[in-house]
Amino acid sequence: MVNNFCGLSNEHNADVSEDNSRDKLTYCVTDVPPWYLCIILGIQHFLTAFGGIIAIPLILSQGLCLQHDALTQSHLISTIFFVSGICTLLQVTFGVRLPILQGGTFSLLAPTTSLLSMPEWECPAWTQNATLVNTSSPEFIQIWQSRIRVIQGSIMVGSLFQVLVGFSGLIGLLMRFIGPLTIAPTISLIGFSLFDSAGTEAGSHWGISAMTTFLIVLFSQYLRHIAIPLPTYNKAKKVHISRINIFQMLPVLLGITVSWLICYLLTIYNVLPSDPEGYGYLARTDVKGDVMGNAPWFRFPYPGQWGMPTVSLPGVLGILAGIISSMIESVGDYHACARLSGAPPPPRHAINRGIGIEGLGCLLAGAWGTGNGTTSYSENVGALGITKVGSRMVIVASGVILIIMGMLGKVGAIFSTIPTPVIGGMFLVMFGVIAAVGVSNLQYADMNSSRNIFILGFSMFTGLVIPNWIIKNPKVLNTGIVELDQVLQVFLTTGMFVGGFFGFVLDNTIPGTKAERGMAVWNMIHEDESQPLVESEEVYGLPCGISSRLASYSWIRYIPFCPSHKTRPQNDTSSNSASFEKKENCQDDSHIIAVAAL
Repeated sequence: MVNNFCGLSNEHNADVSEDNSRDKLTYCVTDVPPWYLCIILGIQHFLTAFGGIIAIPLILSQGLCLQHDALTQSHLISTIFFVSGICTLLQVTFGVRLPILQGGTFSLLAPTTSLLSMPEWECPAWTQNATLVNTSSPEFIQIWQSRIRVIQGSIMVGSLFQVLVGFSGLIGLLMRFIGPLTIAPTISLIGFSLFDSAGTEAGSHWGISAMTTFLIVLFSQYLRHIAIPLPTYNKAKKVHISRINIFQMLPVLLGITVSWLICYLLTIYNVLPSDPEGYGYLARTDVKGDVMGNAPWFRFPYPGQWGMPTVSLPGVLGILAGIISSMIESVGDYHACARLSGAPPPPRHAINRGIGIEGLGCLLAGAWGTGNGTTSYSENVGALGITKVGSRMVIVASGVILIIMGMLGKVGAIFSTIPTPVIGGMFLVMFGVIAAVGVSNLQYADMNSSRNIFILGFSMFTGLVIPNWIIKNPKVLNTGIVELDQVLQVFLTTGMFVGGFFGFVLDNTIPGTKAERGMAVWNMIHEDESQPLVESEEVYGLPCGISSRLASYSWIRYIPFCPSHKTRPQNDTSSNSASFEKKENCQDDSHIIAVAAL
């Protein structure tokens, strides 16, 4: 989702200076843990990502006029689960081949909400009143489906750009001109642009929202190092008690669950108002009570389930801004994931293939109608460092779990019934972290430089001012060409694009040294001085022996997303032996990690 690469690498380097046994991986990227451990750890990765995944349909529901249609919201949640699972399997099998989960991206939310805020896509007033909405009426269905279809088409067309950039190798050229002073305002403004959604949801009951925020902060920051004794099992010790840092692993899930339970208790004892017009009514857990009964037990999402996608030029161009941001984030996630899973730094062909597969994932997400695209989830990269299990088979299991959850209609219905203020409390934390992650990229640039201070301040401020002014004065864009007016409307109301554009132009035109701009260190972070635990070809080669079969063709060297045809000499036994020893070290205490899987 957002690029936490900086923090991950710093924590990893700090850990190296401590006891080496603490950093020893139980399973490396190419190892296959026992099937039960794959399932348990796969469930954990699903739970780690679920907060970010379900947030996207819930945010989109307002622009899609679906605030009072919980059943359709549950279908969107199921669909994004299903597609995220498919994209995860594609990425691990044919993409970058690292243990990295795929899911919805907040980078596409800003241009999507800008598109839906255009006058022709504003929701009719009657759709905002729960008493007037008949969710099964053809008129209402046409209203929300016409909106999601235009998002689908825009994402599908925009994703072709990512496919081209990835499989053609152009991502390397883009990264040459994009540094911290472009990344920082781009990512930070993603979080800042969503403040209105967070305020709207949290404002439905500030007490419940504040409690949810407090619990998430308590679990993730204050209690993260407190281990809870829980019963576990392994072959050596059988059933025994082990201490697990459960607060560090699942802070969002625990915070939402506790708040949800409290809302349930307040509902059954009628502490919360039963009048739909009363303040705090949306905190009740029975507001969407009928959705569980109406949701099917089994539902198979399919492409075009909302109708034939349509294409909007403003939507496509707006989506492109989000896709570029998503690609840059993913490159950082690849390198962080490689470090934490014992793999060598990803070679260029693997990065190209990974970005290309993410573009294909966005294409599939558009076809299925998630209302969003897909990207790499850095929260799950962080989970690798916690569990010390870097096996990609665990992520394969997580992908399968996502697919199964996407086909169970009751699962999506459960998540759609989370009280509105609980969601608002989660947003307050989540969007704030996104904004802070963007700022964290500035650690590589010289922020004592007046040049850099000017670029950052100007790009951030214009990214807030211009969209706010355009939203308040939509009629000012009147060039006489309707299509051009629409394009400008989407671009100029997307703070991420405005701030990123000015940051990119100014950083590449105002004179400054590479060290001053942060480009020198920015490029060095992709170099890993530690010894990888497995060979590059073993990790990043294509599956099913495809790499070895392609190696006999000399032209393969010219394909940017394929491994080179040059292979290691067969008599190079020393390196193979060293690699074997590294893998053996990876297997020490192989069953201890089972306690972290909970």
